[in-house]
Amino acid sequence: MRVSPLSAISYEPLRGWSAVSSSGIAQGRPMPNYRRALIPGGTYFFTVALADRRLTLLLSHIDLLRAAYAETARGHPFKTRAIVLLPEHLHAIWTLPPGDCDFSGRWKLIKERFSRAVRRVEPALGQVWQPRFWEHAIRDERDFETHADYVHRNPVKHGFVRDAIDWPYSSIRRYIAHARIACRKRDDSEP
Repeated sequence: MRVSPLSAISYEPLRGWSAVSSSGIAQGRPMPNYRRALIPGGTYFFTVALADRRLTLLLSHIDLLRAAYAETARGHPFKTRAIVLLPEHLHAIWTLPPGDCDFSGRWKLIKERFSRAVRRVEPALGQVWQPRFWEHAIRDERDFETHADYVHRNPVKHGFVRDAIDWPYSSIRRYIAHARIACRKRDDSEP
C-alpha cells in the first residue's frame, strides 16, 4: 500500500456548488468549500449509499452492481483492498494506480452504469444513488487496518449476521486468506 506524506496531497474543490448565503448556509445545496484529498496512487476508504435507504437494490440486483463495478475497473483500474455490500449502502477500500487520483470519476461511472442497468429492470425507480459519497484518505497501515475492520464488521453492526465471516457479500474471506499467506511467507523466510 502506498501512503503519501501530507505534502503530496492536493485538494480540489467540488465544481458546480452554490454560493453560501450571509448566514453561512448553502442555498439549498451542499457547502461550497468542501474539498477532497487527492493523493496520486493513494488508498481510500469510501461509503456510497442509495438515495432511498429503504431500498435493497444493491443485493437484489447484485449481478448488475458487480457488472458495473467490473466494467469500470477494467477501463479505469484500481485495486479493491476490502469491500462489503449491504442492501442500501456499501463500503470499500481502494488503492489507485501510481499517478492517478481520480476516484470520483470511477464512482461516477459505477453509479451511472448500475443506475442505467437497474432502471431497465425497474423502470419506475427515481434517483438511485445519493449524489455524493464519503471518502477518507488512508494515512498509514494502522488506519488501513481500522477501516478494513470497519468494512468487514459492518454487517454485524447492522444486525444482518452475528459473525462477520457469515456475510456472503464481503471480502472478508479473501482478506483472511491473504493475511494467512502473508504470515506463511514471513514464517518461511525466518531461519
